[in-house]
Formats: sequence, C-alpha cells, structure tokens
Amino acid sequence: MADDLEEKNPESFDLQHYLGVARRRHLHFLIALFLGWTVVWGISWVLPPRYQSTTLILVEQPTMPKDYVTPNVNEDLQERMQSITQQILSRTRLIHIIEKFNLYGGDQAGRSPDQKVERMRKDIGIDLVRDARNQISSFNISYKSRDPHLAQQITGELTHLFIDENLEVRQQQSEDTTKFLESQLETARKSLSEQENQIRQFKAQHVGEMPNQTAANLQILSGLQSQLQNEEDALNAAKQQHVYLQTLSDQYRTVQGASRSSEGTVVGLPALNQQLDKLKTQLADLLSHYTERHPDVRKVKEQIAETEKLRDQLLASSRAKAAEGATEDARGAAPASQPGDSGQVSMLPQIQSQLRSNQVEITNREHSVTELKAKVEEYQARLNQEPVREQQLADLTRGYEQSKENYDDLLKKKNESAMATSMELLQQGERFTIMDPPSFPQKPIFPNRLNFCGVGLGIGLVLGFLVAGAFEMHDHRIYDEEEIKGLLPVALLAEIPEIINPEEEKRLHRQFWLGWATTAVIVCSMLAGSVFSYLHQ
Repeated sequence: MADDLEEKNPESFDLQHYLGVARRRHLHFLIALFLGWTVVWGISWVLPPRYQSTTLILVEQPTMPKDYVTPNVNEDLQERMQSITQQILSRTRLIHIIEKFNLYGGDQAGRSPDQKVERMRKDIGIDLVRDARNQISSFNISYKSRDPHLAQQITGELTHLFIDENLEVRQQQSEDTTKFLESQLETARKSLSEQENQIRQFKAQHVGEMPNQTAANLQILSGLQSQLQNEEDALNAAKQQHVYLQTLSDQYRTVQGASRSSEGTVVGLPALNQQLDKLKTQLADLLSHYTERHPDVRKVKEQIAETEKLRDQLLASSRAKAAEGATEDARGAAPASQPGDSGQVSMLPQIQSQLRSNQVEITNREHSVTELKAKVEEYQARLNQEPVREQQLADLTRGYEQSKENYDDLLKKKNESAMATSMELLQQGERFTIMDPPSFPQKPIFPNRLNFCGVGLGIGLVLGFLVAGAFEMHDHRIYDEEEIKGLLPVALLAEIPEIINPEEEKRLHRQFWLGWATTAVIVCSMLAGSVFSYLHQ
C-alpha cells in the first residue's frame, strides 16, 4: 500500500501546500538567509582592502613632419609597447622596485622572490586606448596595493619607467640604425675604391687603347701616314739624286777634260737639266701641300739652287774651254784638254761633297721612314685593340656603376638616419606624455562590499531554501487534510472542523507578528548593511 501511495503524483501545483510550508518554516528560512548574508558581508569587512592608482599616458606624434625627417625606428607602436612592457616587467626590474619600496612584506614576507615578482605582475595593469582608426592614441598604467600612497608611488615609478624606456629604446634603435648604415656605407666605399683602382690601373696599362681615344688615334694615324708618304717621297727623290750625283761623279772621273760633241753640247749638262726639272716638279708638288717655310720645301729649294749653280759652273767651264781651244789653235800651243780638265776636276770635289750629303740624307730619311712605320703599326694595333678594351672597360664600369649607385643610396639613407637620430636625441620624435598623473585612490577597488552584499543575499536565499526544505523533509507530522485523504484507502465520508481555543489563537497571533517582525528586522539590517557598504566604498 505504501508503494501505491508513493506512486501517486499531484495532478496540479498545490499553492496552499507551499504557503503552508512558508508559514511553518519562514523563521528557518529567514534565519538562514540572514546568517548567510551576514557571513559574506562580514567577510567583505575582514578582507584587507586593495587600492588602485591609475595614470593616463598620451602617445604624441613627432613634432617634425615626416616629409622633412623620416624616423628610422620601428613605427609599430603596439609591437614596441610589447617589447617595452616585457623589459619593464622583467624579473630584474621588478625585483629592484620590490626592494626599493619594500613591497609584499608582513604576511607575504615569507614568499620567494619569484612569487613576489609574479604577484606584482598580477597587480600591474596596462590597457591600450585606440582611436577611431584603430591606432594606439594613449594607454593606462595601474597598480594595486593595500596602501593607497604606495599604489600611487609605484604607479608613478612605472610611468617614468615607460617614458624613459620608450626614449631609450627609440634612441638606441635610431643609433643602431645609423651605425649599421655607417658600417654598410664604409663597406660600400671600400668596394667602390677598389673598383676605382682597378679601372685606374686598367687605363694606365692600356694608355691609347681606350674607346674615348679612337678619334685621336685615327687623327694621329692619318697624320703619321701622311708623314710617312712624304718621307718615302723624299727618300725616293734623294735616292734619284744620289743616282744622278753618282753618275755625274763617274762621268767626271771618266772624262778628264771637257769634250764637245758634234752638236756642241757639254757632257753631263742634259742630266743636270733633267735633274733640275725633277726638282722643280717636286717643289711645285710640295708647295701645293705646304708653305714655303716647310723644311722639305726649303731643302728642295736648296737642291735646286745647288743644281743651278752646278749647271752654271759647268756652262762657264765649257765656254772657257772653248775660248782657250780657239786660242791654242791659233797659237799652236798645248793640247785643248788640259785647261778643261782642270775645270772639271775643280767640280769633282763639290759633286763628291753633295754625294756625301745626299748619302746622309738618305740614311736619315730611311731612319725616319722606319720610325714612322713603327708608329703607324703601333697606332693600328691600338685601333685593333680598342673593341677588346671597350668590352673589358664596360665590364669594369658596369660593376663600378652598380657600386656607385649602392654607395649613393647608402649615403643618402645614412644622412637621413643621422638626422632622425639627432631628432630622437632632441626628443622631437614620437614620445609618451603624462596626461593624468598617478591618482591617489580614495576608495579601495577590492573588496567591493556592495557586490559582497548582493553575493551574500544570493547565498542566503540558497541557504534559507535548503534549511527550510531540510526541516520540512524531516518533519513527519500531517498538516493538511489532503495528506490524510492520500493516506486512507477508502473515501472520506465526513470532516471534523479545527477547534481553536483562545490561547491557541493568541499563540498563532503572536507567531504571525513575530514572523513579520523578524522579516522586518532582517530586511532592515540587510538594507542598512548595504547602505553602509555603499557609503564606505
């Protein structure tokens, strides 16, 4: 039967049943609620307060326009902030601050240095503030401590560390960039100097074979060829004169007197006339190319004068011989050949002297021709080597031009970096500025006693329901006729109404007002505690 009774479930929500439970267990519920709230609220007053000091740091952009001076440091502020934060929150820096301000003493003095460092990292807060373009415009630095003065001091110390570290990082990055560019520039300068020396040595080794000397070499070669032609012509003329003088000398040696032919001509006179005509023709040819002051022209004129003088002497000797021959025929004197022989013999030393001079001239002309031919061959070899030298010089110049461009680019970058470094040293670049100095906290941020009141109310409600439910479950008395009907196996035929005497009625009345009074006291106490917590935040 008991199993059958347990399987019976109420068909609907029984409001009267729960109201009866509330009337019977409201004191248990209220007391548990108040105790739970009181414990949590009391804990909020027992926990040590923690104060937070905050400062706002503005990120100011460089005062110098980027069109004039380009910064040479990392422009990613978020990345630089991460680097600065890691440096400031490093173990060495935090240990120094902990020892300087004697942080985490008292009940936390037994902690190891690493534990203190981790605790301080948790107490430090860094919040970035972004603008509409999602760029970092400022950031907040905060620190939590049990002492509001100490929280303000630590926040100020962290603020100065961030500002100083940012300046130091930017200056160091700028100086490192400039030094790097200077080292690269020095390397490029050495490479450029080596290539300049190679080009200089190449030009010194191949003087006259460079491409820019082609026109000069052609002009010199043309002049040398013209001089060679003139020297060869003069050499041929000297050789012809040598043949003539040699023939004339041989004739004078063979003929030891003047002899007249049947037509009355003198021996050797036609050859002189022929030689004179050649010299005059050569003179006319030279005058068409040179002036009268040219050495070759003057020399040919001297040869013409000597030849004419020789011809005149020969004619005079012939006339004297003829006159002497006529006188001797009349007188029957000595033979006709003697006077003529003396005249012709007197001409022989002059001819031999001219022959020796002509031989010297031929030797000099041959030497000049040999030298001119050597020079012509030299300049022809230079012209033949110019395409090869041009290609070699182009290979050297190509590398030199590339090194020159690299050097000029590095020099420009180095100068710009040096200007940026000077700007950073003068603190004209991007910098951090304190907008709001570290605040002095008037109220602790922990514990938030008003929040603890709300948490205590929630815990008290849960605890009250649990206590009231536990008392109700362990109470086996029957308080409702519906429970009796559920326990009986047969239908209920009649009901006996509840008989309440005056004393029971008074007890129920007192119990009713006691419940409401208790509720009022508990509610007022909780409200008063919440108001007090709010006013003392």
